Amino acid sequence: MSEPNWRAAGERIETLIAASATGGAVAQERAEELVRVVVDLYGAGLERLLDLLHEREVLSDDLLAALAGDDLVAGLLLVHGLHPYAARTRIEQALAGLPHGGDVEVLEVSDDGVVRLRMLGGCASSGAALKQAVRSVVEAAAPEVTAIEVEESRPGTVIPVTALFSRLTETAEQVS
Repeated sequence: MSEPNWRAAGERIETLIAASATGGAVAQERAEELVRVVVDLYGAGLERLLDLLHEREVLSDDLLAALAGDDLVAGLLLVHGLHPYAARTRIEQALAGLPHGGDVEVLEVSDDGVVRLRMLGGCASSGAALKQAVRSVVEAAAPEVTAIEVEESRPGTVIPVTALFSRLTETAEQVS
C-alpha cells in the first residue's frame, strides 16, 4: 500500500464502522469486533516477526532504528505496544528535530502518561507557535501521552541571595 493510501486507511475504517451503524447497534458492534480481531491478528504477526528476527540475531540496532524511523511501521509497532523505544526516547528524538529542539528539556514522562517539559532559552524560544509545535511533535511521537505540562525556565538571578548576606556576616564578625 503506498504512503498516501495507508494514511487514509484509518479514516476509511472509521467511516465504514460509522456506516455500519445504519444497520443497527448489532451491525456496528460486529464491525467493531471485526476490526479488533484483525488488529489483534496483525499485532500477533508483527510480534512473531520481531521474535523470529531476534532469535536469528538479525534484529540489530540499525534495523530497529530503521523500523522505528518508518512512519507506517512505527505506528503499527506503537499500536501493538511493540515499539523498540520508550516514550521518553521517542519524545527526545522528535524534539531534537525541531528548529529549536534544544530549547526544550524533557523533565519527566510519568507512568500515567504525563509529560513534563521545560522551555529553555528565554522569550524567543517560548512563543506560542513553538509551544504548539512542541505539543504536536510530542503527541505524534508518543500517542500514549495523556497530558503535556510545559513550564518556563526562569532566568537565573544576577546576584545569589547568599552573596547579599555575606557582607552582613563579615561585618558582624568584624564587630565581635
